[in-house]
Amino acid sequence: MTRVTMSVEEFLAQARAELDRVDPHRAEELRRAGGLVIDIRPEVNRAAEGEIPGSVPVERIHLEWRLDPNGAHRIPGFTADTPVVVVCNEGYASSLAARDLHRLGLRNATDLIGGFRAWAAAGLPVSAGPTPAVP
Repeated sequence: MTRVTMSVEEFLAQARAELDRVDPHRAEELRRAGGLVIDIRPEVNRAAEGEIPGSVPVERIHLEWRLDPNGAHRIPGFTADTPVVVVCNEGYASSLAARDLHRLGLRNATDLIGGFRAWAAAGLPVSAGPTPAVP
């Protein structure tokens, strides 16, 4: 078997090619319209920098199980059609995570360009954290 390798930049570019990524203002529109904002940042970052109001913290290791639209361990309140915006610190890990959710059947899964830090820099609402992550 021939093994294909690529750089992390190529891997990231492939993931992003599958997504319709959103800027902070579009993410806020989606959030206000009932979209699900999933925060995959570590608790220490959420404690230090705050959180997007109403976001749901899900540890990256649990993400696919909590957001499989047909899974037995999924969190309530969303369907395969719900817009889902994944947020990390700066918009790198979230691209990979959103691509994985897209492949699980969340057609409207994407990520936040620039991550939480771009959200905060845009002057959008931030609440104190950390909210406990979904177990």
